[in-house]
Amino acid sequence: MTAAPPPRRVLITGGASGLGAALAARYAARGDRVLVTDRADTADVPAGATYRRLDITAEDDWTAARAAVRSEWGGLDVLVNNAGIAAGGRIDRLSGEHWRRVLDVNVLGAVTGCRTFAPLFKEQGAGHLVNVASAAGLVHSPAMTSYDAGKAAVVALSESLRWELGPWGVAVSVVCPSFFRTNLAASLDDDDPMMGQVATRLIARSRLGADEIAARVVRAVDAGTFLVLPDRDARIAAWTKRLARPLYDRQMRAMGARIRRAEQQPAPDRTEERSA
Repeated sequence: MTAAPPPRRVLITGGASGLGAALAARYAARGDRVLVTDRADTADVPAGATYRRLDITAEDDWTAARAAVRSEWGGLDVLVNNAGIAAGGRIDRLSGEHWRRVLDVNVLGAVTGCRTFAPLFKEQGAGHLVNVASAAGLVHSPAMTSYDAGKAAVVALSESLRWELGPWGVAVSVVCPSFFRTNLAASLDDDDPMMGQVATRLIARSRLGADEIAARVVRAVDAGTFLVLPDRDARIAAWTKRLARPLYDRQMRAMGARIRRAEQQPAPDRTEERSA
């Protein structure tokens, strides 16, 4: 029988809801010390966990969080860069502001977390960076350019840091789930409503919820796994692209063709609805 790992000191961003909240509950339930962070001033957290406001786009918030865990816990064992926003849309429908917002949150938020805690982990000679990306970081569907580009950057960041920080005893994991049931769709903007509706439907009909994904992520992190594909759909997509590229290319072309057909359809006539 495998012994349970010793209690760990864990900081989770975006921990007020969705996968972050599920991860916080998993870690707290087994006796780890958990600091849940999010942008709100207050939030409900699991028994045994504490809460701190942290905007991942604000460097001062990160610096203050590092000072807090150093003062209160004497260090940190696991940093989970989970916070992020959903995004999608056809390239000609996405504004420059959309791109800046998505990359600021989904890429630079994780980068700043890693920059902030890497010195502490190197000083300790131990630590684990867990960056939550997406299957979209490995498999790049049409009309998902901003989200795909951001999540691919997180995968690249994670792989680079794996080799850079490894000599100091620092582990790195990157988590790449496919769609699962969560409230992530609430962060979708309206730059391209058609693609937003598609993403919302895919999330809603997913077989797995955040709790199931969280359980698999915690086990993989405990095992020191670098690339975490916590669900079957993510594994199939990643391996299809790698091992069956012609099939993957056909699937992507078919998706692009469906998007073109949808654009060519006339907009629904709302005249009767307005006059009713």
